[in-house]
Amino acid sequence: MDTNMKTPGILEDVRIKLSALWVSMMLLYIYADILSLFRPGQVEEMIDGRMGPFPVTQGSLLTASILMIIPAVMVFLSLALKPKAGRWANITLGALYTLVNISNLIGETWIYYLSFGVVEIVLALLIIWHARKWV
Repeated sequence: MDTNMKTPGILEDVRIKLSALWVSMMLLYIYADILSLFRPGQVEEMIDGRMGPFPVTQGSLLTASILMIIPAVMVFLSLALKPKAGRWANITLGALYTLVNISNLIGETWIYYLSFGVVEIVLALLIIWHARKWV
């Protein structure tokens, strides 16, 4: 069997897995945030102009937007980038989002949110693991 014929299938498989992992992580972010709205005092915090411990400002909303734009764009880029660039982007951003997800859990006491966070960390680590196989 010609190994060159086999490589594109493996490459496509890794791309699809990476894209699916980014989608899964985004869905978890959305559902965790929606469920958070039901926590006592959450709506009042929003009305008071607070986003967790941070005041709502143009800068804090821009930062939150960028943190959500990156995984959304990675859904596409995981499929579209050339292998070397895709591998680098997924490993780097997977590591970044592992740290972001860990930092989101610092001081957290709600079990549902901790559950979401742990799964998000696992997904980010799986992104790194699958991207390492990308040649």
